[in-house]
Amino acid sequence: MDMLSAGKPNRRALLRAGLGATALIAAPSVLRAQTKELVVGGAAGHKPWVEQTVVPMFEKKYNCKVIFEGTRSLVNLEKMQKNKDKPYMSVVQMDDPVMILAVKEGLLEPLTPAKAPNMADLLPGSTHMDGMWANYLQPWLGVAYSKTAMKTAPSSWAEMFEPKYKGRIVIPSLQNTEGLPSLFVAGLLAGGTMESVQKDTDAGFKKLASLKPNLLTIYTQQPQAFNLLEQGEAWMIGPAMSSYALERKAAGAPIDLSAPKEGVFAMPSGIAVVKGSPQQELAFAYVNELLGAELQNKLAGPTFSIGTNKAVPKPEGLGADVKIHQIDWANVAAQRGDWIKRWDREMAI
Repeated sequence: MDMLSAGKPNRRALLRAGLGATALIAAPSVLRAQTKELVVGGAAGHKPWVEQTVVPMFEKKYNCKVIFEGTRSLVNLEKMQKNKDKPYMSVVQMDDPVMILAVKEGLLEPLTPAKAPNMADLLPGSTHMDGMWANYLQPWLGVAYSKTAMKTAPSSWAEMFEPKYKGRIVIPSLQNTEGLPSLFVAGLLAGGTMESVQKDTDAGFKKLASLKPNLLTIYTQQPQAFNLLEQGEAWMIGPAMSSYALERKAAGAPIDLSAPKEGVFAMPSGIAVVKGSPQQELAFAYVNELLGAELQNKLAGPTFSIGTNKAVPKPEGLGADVKIHQIDWANVAAQRGDWIKRWDREMAI
């Protein structure tokens, strides 16, 4: 971040040069104060694109300094809990299941269209719990497959259940967030609707049990599963995340990611303002920019993600008519413990 901001004239230098007044005429009121710092907590893996694309744009537009703390969502939650009386982070970028925990503890400030106007341009299902947080970019889940082992891409989730793939399938554990859709997909294949299979998972569990003869393994460590796929021992991984599978493909791995006809799933990438945090006006401006089409258009491709702004086209690999299923994360938070217990009983191999 220091390197990215090096050489940029500060506000005092602009004023001395007689340029400050011109720069402030068209700027929001937030710019009329002295240069400010905004602390954003997010995932460590987001650090490259945040610091290379988001931070330079935002610092220039709002005449401020952005400090991005990259770690894990649960670590950011712990920071918010410990500093609840005097928060220092103003914005958090966290997974939706962790956002739910933050809402329950009263750690977030609601987003409103008045404070973040780009909320009005988001796809349905992109804001949650009465606007406590919103999704900005979402990796998608499809079926990763070996291009050396399979001549054609799988067109349906049902192919993973075909007997000819005995011992060639890998799925994520239900303890992994990306594993949850496997339960919903199984329910869909059993005849349910996306809404019904998220509420009642009984049919999904029964269908999943029929997949056991085909399973090579159930993973909790994603890189190990992809090693099996790239070496040709596994032929399909499902669900698999675009942000990992397509990055491996871009690096030269002989794999690809298919979007089955039943649809793909959007993963939860949320952004929110910390309650009682410093620089609130600037914090809402940061959230608003991440929800806008300009930044999402720049970031969707490099992060292999779906933009949540209506003006952002679907990424490469997803047809215009592909269904993108949103997950009810509040329901997941309420039922996940019981689901994992049943998973451990019925899916052991």
